[in-house]
Amino acid sequence: MALVNHSTIIEFLLLGVPEDHHTQALVFVLFLVVYLLTLSGNLLIILVIRTNSHLHTPMYFFLNHLSFLDLCYSSVTVPKMLENLLSEKKAISVEDCLTQAFFVLAFGGTELCLLAVMAYDRYAAICYPLLYGQMMSNELCVGLAWGSWGLAFLDAFINTLLAWNLDFCETQVISNFICEIPSLFPLSCSNSSDNFAVLLGSALLHACGTFILVFFSYARIVSTILSITSTSGRSKAFSTCSSHLTAVSLFYSSGFLRYLMPTSGSPWELVFSMQYSVVTPLANPLVYSLKNKEVKASLKNMLQKSLQHLR
Repeated sequence: MALVNHSTIIEFLLLGVPEDHHTQALVFVLFLVVYLLTLSGNLLIILVIRTNSHLHTPMYFFLNHLSFLDLCYSSVTVPKMLENLLSEKKAISVEDCLTQAFFVLAFGGTELCLLAVMAYDRYAAICYPLLYGQMMSNELCVGLAWGSWGLAFLDAFINTLLAWNLDFCETQVISNFICEIPSLFPLSCSNSSDNFAVLLGSALLHACGTFILVFFSYARIVSTILSITSTSGRSKAFSTCSSHLTAVSLFYSSGFLRYLMPTSGSPWELVFSMQYSVVTPLANPLVYSLKNKEVKASLKNMLQKSLQHLR
């Protein structure tokens, strides 16, 4: 693909990090710890699911995909931010910026789809327990998982391809720590209205479509739970959904606001970007390990076996 459109500006400056050197050092240590915890937490979830045959169910099949996705998500954003915190010049080439923006949008879209699929899985398990095995067959689970990846990457490819054709010849400063498609529009000296319209349309279709599936799944789940007469039965049914509801709330709230709000350089853009690309990948393994009894039990057994081998 020709790069003549980007000949005027060859790099952007990511200035979403603090300018004070002492603050930068503290932020570097903080996000290095966050990144290492994110990697270890999600790898541990994947390992537990792979090694425990009792967790080879549709719910944990999707959780396995979600943990792998969070590994990828944080690895696209945090290492570059750590590099910029140590560098005097917080620069990223136009090509690398567009590549990062592509993966941020692709992984974000995949997470939206996976969370919606996981909501449907909980709906099938709670509302139709006797038919759950038929409704969530292995073939359907694989199709839903790879369909989530495929749709999100197609959406990201279309939006990034359009952004690649923009002319960047004005200010080169991005007031963020990562490159995102919306942040590129104010930097373009060509007409980006078509790009914005396509991004808005795809965001509404992608986000609202998945949100509707989540909403109606949980509307039916709540209705079913309320119809259960025993308190213990209600508590058990709700406990299987609480982890997923927490993950949905964390990701949807920040992702919706970031991509649907106009880019204006507001500090809130940085906050929302950080929440869905850094905080959520760290929070997901914590939420699913602390709130899920089966995962906690599997983690405990795995640690006990590890300690026995060490002795």
